[in-house]
Amino acid sequence: MPIRLIALDLDGTLLDSQGEVTKRNRAAIDEARRRGVRVALVTGRRFRDARPLALALGLDVPVISHNGALTKHARTLETVAALLLPLEAACDVLRVGRAAGADALVSVDPDGPGLMVYDHVSEKNHALAKYIAWSRRVVGDDPEQVVRRVPSLEAYLDGPPVHVAFSGTCEKMRQLDELLQLEIGQQIKSLLTLYPQQNFALLDVIHPAASKGAGLAAVAAEYNLSREEVLAAGDNLNDLEMLHYAGTGVVMGNAEASLRAAGKFHLTATNDESGVAAAIQRFVLKEQNTGDRIQHTEVRSQKLES
Repeated sequence: MPIRLIALDLDGTLLDSQGEVTKRNRAAIDEARRRGVRVALVTGRRFRDARPLALALGLDVPVISHNGALTKHARTLETVAALLLPLEAACDVLRVGRAAGADALVSVDPDGPGLMVYDHVSEKNHALAKYIAWSRRVVGDDPEQVVRRVPSLEAYLDGPPVHVAFSGTCEKMRQLDELLQLEIGQQIKSLLTLYPQQNFALLDVIHPAASKGAGLAAVAAEYNLSREEVLAAGDNLNDLEMLHYAGTGVVMGNAEASLRAAGKFHLTATNDESGVAAAIQRFVLKEQNTGDRIQHTEVRSQKLES
């Protein structure tokens, strides 16, 4: 069955180490779309951060953002699906995070372009300060309409947010993840995205039913597509449900070791080697001579499954 929908994670997958779409990736996406194949962005980024890329690529498929908690059309801002974090659970998350000394970012405004609010950045949390500055820069809007500092998150929130996020070292975020599971458990879903080479991790807390897989399934259903007609590519633990949903799951050469070793997915080249283009050429465009890297790693996957 031919692939009719390509679902792409952003950081570490479609984007290279400089945060750019390589020429090969862009060319492969353009050719797939020219042949009638839809392309969706499926990301842990908030909608407002992912929207500029979707617009630049000319994509007309809804952006699956916030790890599947919010799915919206980039051009019209029409909301396709939203699974918001219950307010009581969000306040519990903030309580546990504060007790652990973690700085929280809260995403709100699900009906609009999106707003991120925070009330404190620790002196040593340089990564968070850089992220706030990057987020204000990437969307090119009025900074106060993109990221806003408020006196108190608990006092500011008057309804369910899209998600709560924390960032820090890998070990600190692992510990916070364990605390959240211990104290709040089934009221939330926490997703840990690890970047061991930088000793940096993101911890996103969303509605327990939200996931990239659920978001991708909703988009596929909107276009009357079966999972066998879907290719998904990712590189991190928050991509796992999406990779399992897709009929063709592809993990990057730079992916988390556990994903590369799972033996359940096709392996492609790294994000800096245009691994997305190689996967599209092999499985969508059927250009066999460009799939050497994938063919080699598929053999490895088959051996791991046996």
